Amino acid sequence: MSSFLTRRSLHCLLSRPPKPAVCIASSLTSARRSLSAMTANMDAVRAQIAEEVQVDLSSLLQRDENKAGLQEISRSFISDTITAPTPDMYAYASKASIGDAVYHEPTTVAFEAHVAKITGKEDALFLPSGTMSNQIALRTHLKQPPYAVLCDHRSHIVRYEAGGTAFHSGAHSQMVIPSNGHHLTLADIEENIVLGTDLHSSPTEVISLENTLNGTIFPQDEIIRISEYAHRVGVKMHLDGARLWHVAAETGTSMKELCAPFDSVSLCFSKGLGAPIGSCLVGTKEFIAKARWFRKLFGGGMRQTGFMSAAAAYALTHNFPRLPAVHELARRLEAGLREIGADILGPVDTCMVFFDPTPIGVSYTELVERARSLPEPIKLGGSRLVLHIQTSPKAVDDLLALVRQLADEKKAAGFVKPEAPLTNGRPYKNMYVKVKA
Repeated sequence: MSSFLTRRSLHCLLSRPPKPAVCIASSLTSARRSLSAMTANMDAVRAQIAEEVQVDLSSLLQRDENKAGLQEISRSFISDTITAPTPDMYAYASKASIGDAVYHEPTTVAFEAHVAKITGKEDALFLPSGTMSNQIALRTHLKQPPYAVLCDHRSHIVRYEAGGTAFHSGAHSQMVIPSNGHHLTLADIEENIVLGTDLHSSPTEVISLENTLNGTIFPQDEIIRISEYAHRVGVKMHLDGARLWHVAAETGTSMKELCAPFDSVSLCFSKGLGAPIGSCLVGTKEFIAKARWFRKLFGGGMRQTGFMSAAAAYALTHNFPRLPAVHELARRLEAGLREIGADILGPVDTCMVFFDPTPIGVSYTELVERARSLPEPIKLGGSRLVLHIQTSPKAVDDLLALVRQLADEKKAAGFVKPEAPLTNGRPYKNMYVKVKA
C-alpha cells in the first residue's frame, strides 16, 4: 500500500506543470522578507535579554567606600580573615596567566611548585579554602572504613568545618583534651589512640594536629615524638597549618622543618598573609594526584586561578615579613589588658589574645556594645582578639583606653573583684567565648 502511494505521489508531482519563474521569484522574496523580519525580531529579543542581565556593581559603591572599609578592617579584632587585598596586590595579580586550572594554568602550576619546594614536599595543590584543604586531605588518607581521626578537641576540623569529617569521609573523630591544657603530647596520643582489630572500636588512621592552635605554638620537639610514634604504628600525620607562617616567622624555623613530620599539610594564604583567597595542600605526588581528583569531586575544580595564585604569591613575598610586627602588637595589647586588671587566658605567642574582663567587673557583651558605640567604632566578638597586618596600632590604644575607662566606671560604682575566678559570672570553662553581634 505504501509503495503504491509513493508511486502515485511521484506521478502527480511529475505531471504538474512547472511554476512560472515570476512565482518562484515572488516566493523567494517573500521568504527573505520573512527571514529578515525574524532576524530583526530576534536581535531585539537578544538586546532585551542583554539589558536584563547587565549589572554595574561599581555604581553600588559610594565614593571612598573602600577607604572606609579599610578603616573598619583596621579596627576589627574579629579575625585575620578580614584582611583585604591592596591595590599593589591587585596590580600584581592582574599580570597572571589565564589558563584553565582543571587542565593547565601556568601561574598556578608555578606557585604550587614553589609551595611544594619550601615545604619540602613532592607536590602541592591550590584550593579555594582551608576547610576544603583539610577535608580533602583527610578524605585522601582515609581509604577503607571503619576509621577515625585523632585530634585536639579544640581543632578547627571538628569545631569549625561544619562536621565535614563525618560528612565527607564518614570518619569518627577521637577528640582529646590535652592533659597539660596547651597541646597534645605523646602520652595523650598513646592513651587515646585506637589500634588493633577490636570490633567495638573505630581504629585511628590519621592523627591531625594544628599549629598554631588558638594562636599558640605547638612545640616542634613534641610534634616529632608524636610523628615518630604514629609512623611506627602505621598511622598517617596531617597538619592544619593555616597559620603555620606565624610559627616560622616567630621561631625562625623553616617551613620545611615545620612540615617534615607530616604526611600532608594544609597552608592558608587568606588569613594572616592577607591574600583574598586560597590554601595549598602539600604531600607526595601520589597523594596530591588523588587529592586533585577529590577536589573535582568536591566541586573545587576552578578555572582561571592564575590571579588567585599570583595574589597569594604577592602575600608570601610582601606580607610574610610583616608578621613579627603583628606579634609584637599582640603582646602590647596583652600587656595593656593585664595592667588594667583583665585576665589573660592563654599564652600570646603570635597574633591572638584571649582575655577575660570579669575581674574588672565588665562583661563581654558590655564591652562589645561600648566598643561598637565609639565615634570610631571597634569591632569585637568576645574573648578572642585577633590582630593582623592591617590592624591599626591606634585601634589597640583605643581599645585599651576603653577597657581602662570601663574598669574605672565599675570601680567608682563600688565593684569589688571576686575572690573566686569567674568568666561572665560563672566558673571558667572555655576560653573562646563568642558574643552575638
